[in-house]
Amino acid sequence: MRILLTSDLHYKLRQYDWLIGAAAGFDAVVVAGDHIDAFLPVPTDVQIAALTASMGAVARSSRLLVCSGNHDLNARNSAGEKTADWLAAVRSAAIAVDGDSVTIGDTLFTVCPWWDGPQARKDVERVLETAAQQRSGRWVWIYHAPPHGLLSWTGKRHYGDAALAEFVARHAPTAVLCGHIHEAPFKREGSWVDRIGDTWLFNAGRQIGDVPARIEIDLAKRAARWISLAGIDERTLQ
Repeated sequence: MRILLTSDLHYKLRQYDWLIGAAAGFDAVVVAGDHIDAFLPVPTDVQIAALTASMGAVARSSRLLVCSGNHDLNARNSAGEKTADWLAAVRSAAIAVDGDSVTIGDTLFTVCPWWDGPQARKDVERVLETAAQQRSGRWVWIYHAPPHGLLSWTGKRHYGDAALAEFVARHAPTAVLCGHIHEAPFKREGSWVDRIGDTWLFNAGRQIGDVPARIEIDLAKRAARWISLAGIDERTLQ
């Protein structure tokens, strides 16, 4: 099982173009949130249309899994909490989005939505509880924000998710594929890889240019490699 992880592309369509070319070399491609750039003057509906087309192109070469991030929120639930409803229309046999659990090879993947309040957090818990009943071996989560720790360090402070460490302690997945904190892999006190118990956590970070920072994970070989403008770093997953 070879996985390509990136995140926080923020409407960098040339980085999606790079993914389109790279996807065929992997069993699964993961973009762990923040597809939209909320600060651009480009209207959200225009960004969504272009991103939908780019995601479809990636999915023609590999299975694609995409979760929502804090920039992707375009609607509200019944409690008034922000949600990324547009991703539901992107869902297909080749694209898994918020709330989906899919099996690729011998690995179960669960895609978690961004939670903006207590109701959405309960939705994440329900998604994980349901998926836990399907688990028979390796289980990988797609979850935008990392927990407090090496992956959440900006160089000035931590922005860790308040719930993820609790969920990991409860379910002990094989790995959690994150994003959100762009700087963490590039900072002295941060990292692209961390661990809670037996669960590995990854965050590729974000970089300038036409090629995204990314992590290549080989679960069968128990190895991971971070590739960015800073160079290449490899880790054995023991």
